[in-house]
Amino acid sequence: MTISCDVAVLGGGTGGYVAAIRAAQLGKSVVVIEQDKLGGTCLHRGCIPSKSLLRSAEVYAEMNESENYGIETDGVRLVFPKVQRRKEAVVEQLHQGVQYLMRKNKIQVLKGKGRIIGPSIFSPRSGAVAVELEDGEMETVVPAHLIIATGSRPRVLPGLAPDGQAILSSEEALTLEELPASMIIVGGGVIGVEWASMLADFGVQVTVVEAAGQLLPQEDEEVARELQRLLKKRGVKILTGTLVDAESCRVTAAGVTIGARKGDKLEQLSAEKLLVSVGRVANVENIGLENTDIRFDKGVIEVNANMQTGEPHIYAIGDCIGGLQLAHAASHEGIRAVEHLAGEPLQPYHTHLIPRCVYTRPEVASVGYSEKEAAEKGHDVITGKFPFSAIGKAVVHGLKDGFVKVVADKTTRDILGVQMIGPHVTDLIGEAALAQVLDATPWEIGEAIHAHPTLSEAIGEAMLAVDGRAIGM
Repeated sequence: MTISCDVAVLGGGTGGYVAAIRAAQLGKSVVVIEQDKLGGTCLHRGCIPSKSLLRSAEVYAEMNESENYGIETDGVRLVFPKVQRRKEAVVEQLHQGVQYLMRKNKIQVLKGKGRIIGPSIFSPRSGAVAVELEDGEMETVVPAHLIIATGSRPRVLPGLAPDGQAILSSEEALTLEELPASMIIVGGGVIGVEWASMLADFGVQVTVVEAAGQLLPQEDEEVARELQRLLKKRGVKILTGTLVDAESCRVTAAGVTIGARKGDKLEQLSAEKLLVSVGRVANVENIGLENTDIRFDKGVIEVNANMQTGEPHIYAIGDCIGGLQLAHAASHEGIRAVEHLAGEPLQPYHTHLIPRCVYTRPEVASVGYSEKEAAEKGHDVITGKFPFSAIGKAVVHGLKDGFVKVVADKTTRDILGVQMIGPHVTDLIGEAALAQVLDATPWEIGEAIHAHPTLSEAIGEAMLAVDGRAIGM
């Protein structure tokens, strides 16, 4: 059977289903092809389940610290199976929401494995998709435009392939039935430090091994140092500038042992389980790309500023094109691809203006360039910094760690970047992102009246600090 449509989306993750909805809003007939569940990695094996676990860990930590607020508790107990059930309920509720949106927007969903086919009797050009359905039947989708949104999967380190028992990927760790007593985390990027923070709050002994000289290698050095200090304060052992020796890894009944080398120093690490968290790999295999003129670069699909591949009627978005592998980036790219194919006017797309969030305790958030990046790009940099310890609401909530840092151009006064570490900064980063989109100056944001007492006052004060005008210091 052949299905013709205006837009087909190969992959029903966050980027894919958002693209599908936008296409339907613009009057296009849409087919989404998804081999697993709508929502993809973010909803089922990434963002949402991990944030649910992080929230439970945060609540548990707060209850254990309740005496600091004058509340004495007795017998606080962590029941991890209930934590997992709550996570599953959150995921299912949001999954039902995505399914509802497909029905509401009259989007056809085919559950099956899709593969792009070349020119054939179905279409004079590549871009049609052969879909093997769950029952073994075949469908052929022939779209005017195809959007590839196949996402990514955890990267595997040679010699440390996950076995689902002692050695885990981040996806497998989400399904743990019980907490281990100890965990080695290989990789101190976003996923690694989130797991370190979560497990530490749950009472697990954690060791993080990061090859780079700092945690969160892509983030501001001051922020990384502060996060490392605070994680160490909570008992996390952190080894930066350190490489694991995969060949030395041994799995026994007691757990995992592995060597970790920093310069000439070799240390033997042991724990009940080991989590490999060293980035993600684009899902570009076995989807028929060899039947097209789509080009690759370093394992990801090459696209132009409008998300078009080497074949102009075929677009690609999200993790499979590399860059910032973030759900909100994929969604934005999906909307951009659809609006381009529909002939809608587009604004320039600046990837450095995509907010980056880390859901540790405390949280980390940033947008734009770090101080080092701005200097490397030739800017005469000036900064402003303000601590949460001087913010009334942070003190009231007992969440005084961290700061807001503003990076600006000394000559033009343009905001070049904002970095934050502290309470709820993943919610606060939106103001900084808007400021950069509007080409605001620190003076303009500082002049905006920030309500008191709120955490957002830290942003206003940091902006004023660029010109030495911060009131609270």
